[in-house]
Amino acid sequence: MAAAVVVVAMTALVGVPSPASAGAGPEATRQVKVEIPGDEHAKIDQHGHHEAGSGYTWVPSAKGGPGARTAAPLSAAETRADGDVTKVIDNGPTADRLDVVIVGDGYSAAELDQFHIDAKEKWAEVTAVEPYTSYQNLFNVWTVDAVSNDSGVSGDPGQDVVKDTALGSYFWCDGIERLLCIDEQKVDSYVAKAPEADLVIVVANSTKYGGAGYNTPSKTLGYEGISTASAHNAQSGQVAIHETGHSLGKLADEYFYPGYPGYERYTGAEPEESNISTLSADAMAARQTKWYRWLGETSPDGGTIGSYQGGGYYLAGLNRPTDGSIMRVLGKPFNLPGREAMIAGFYRHASIATPLTSTDRTLRQRDTARVEVPRLAGKQQLDIQWYLDGKSLTAQAGRTALPVAALHLDSRDVRSHRLTVVVTDRTDAVRDPAIAATLQDEQSWTVRH
Repeated sequence: MAAAVVVVAMTALVGVPSPASAGAGPEATRQVKVEIPGDEHAKIDQHGHHEAGSGYTWVPSAKGGPGARTAAPLSAAETRADGDVTKVIDNGPTADRLDVVIVGDGYSAAELDQFHIDAKEKWAEVTAVEPYTSYQNLFNVWTVDAVSNDSGVSGDPGQDVVKDTALGSYFWCDGIERLLCIDEQKVDSYVAKAPEADLVIVVANSTKYGGAGYNTPSKTLGYEGISTASAHNAQSGQVAIHETGHSLGKLADEYFYPGYPGYERYTGAEPEESNISTLSADAMAARQTKWYRWLGETSPDGGTIGSYQGGGYYLAGLNRPTDGSIMRVLGKPFNLPGREAMIAGFYRHASIATPLTSTDRTLRQRDTARVEVPRLAGKQQLDIQWYLDGKSLTAQAGRTALPVAALHLDSRDVRSHRLTVVVTDRTDAVRDPAIAATLQDEQSWTVRH
């Protein structure tokens, strides 16, 4: 990492908020914390991978780039296209799926078709990484068209370039070339047009490397965070995936800064995040805490799960599960504890048992109880079990539709009975019983002969 870049990035590490960030204030001056992507040219291994991030800085929430929608107003035709919503991937009702909203910036009305192509390609890049690959059918993906007067975004290719865009995206945010910031108010005005938003990705019409992570949940729209990325830069997509590790997985950064004053050794309390710890592997095993259930296992990002020194920006005093997961190195997979945390994040928003037959009415002999269950990618599928008044109907296991007639209720029996379907994800990617308990949904119906 170039020395000049290190100085700029490190002066704004988490825990060093700017004075303007404290307290409430006008939206135009409110400061928000964003993660800075790692330096594109600072490779940390022989395969060309580089550090995922360079700490945090504080930027204005509602201040876009220097040309943010300040020039000519949109034409009538452009206005009609502006804000159009498309459901790109439909895997079920919004209430039962994790809904991703992708908004583009720097696309003119004539370039909206390209935006839709870029959005699909960026999502395909996300779902090429586990556990997104296995759980891609738990997601709906929406695009919202944001029409810009200019094509491209401010700061690309040079700091002096000014573009008039819908979301005010701009490189050189806070003086850092690769930091791609947006105007959150403008983003929210488009995200609000989608039926639901759990995660937001802003795709900039640019080939320049860059991105940012806005990982504070929205108080008004409910989404977990915003990731920004260049549409036509391969490494920028990796930045977006890393940022979802924070927003969905609640994971800490696993990178650290050798030689930076104040970050030589961590001496604080045990962190809340599941993937960094003050403990050694032996101490974790003895106390049965953090990622102790994974110790000794081979991790998909390479090597064995243990307790590797360095993480959470500190060179020592904090440990990470592996040497180089995507929470430290772009282009790498999530490690096993990280993958488990991501699955937990998916299930905070997604349900796996959607009733297709209303649960509000009593079902009779001619009725059928139906439930929609998403298919997981790969060999492992969800377990479906049926119960009548708590007694297992083993012969009906695996079915998504069960006729009441198949229950063989006694015609002389005038009582109401309870028919229940329980859908469980028994993935071996989760070992924590507390998380495993959340990987289950059930639906029940009242039935009578």
